[in-house]
Amino acid sequence: MDRIEAVSITRIPTDFDRWDDVLALIMRAFASMDGVIDPPSSAHLLTANGLRDKARRETGFVAIRGDRIVGCVFALERVAELYVGKLAVAPDCQGQGIGRRLMQAIEDLARSRGKFAIELQTRIELTANHAAFARFGFRETERTAHEGYARPTSITMRKALP
Repeated sequence: MDRIEAVSITRIPTDFDRWDDVLALIMRAFASMDGVIDPPSSAHLLTANGLRDKARRETGFVAIRGDRIVGCVFALERVAELYVGKLAVAPDCQGQGIGRRLMQAIEDLARSRGKFAIELQTRIELTANHAAFARFGFRETERTAHEGYARPTSITMRKALP
């Protein structure tokens, strides 16, 4: 039986220098959305420098197996909650609990900062994501439209923290 190498979840340090790897991971993880969601994912606007700047404003975590980055997530601190963005898991590593562990790191961070909830947005078309976040304890709170769209394009989901 093959042993799967352990995955560690690590807060992104201030001297982190693997932004190209994180960008490549996000692009691979979000590629399945191309042609499915409208408007296209904001991931297409990301750059390595943009991710570095994002990490200065937000708290990020990476999932690492060996020396390979296989997952990431970012959280923006708001008054009562943390807003979660750019949760990504390498396509060949999905279904192994990495996303759940990254979300647990965000939940632990929220509790440590006295937050009452974590919130995120997912696209209307991504029904598998809706179901996955529901399994993590999130509930839909509203539907919103991107600028220029008359129909809802995103679902806001929230998880209250006891």
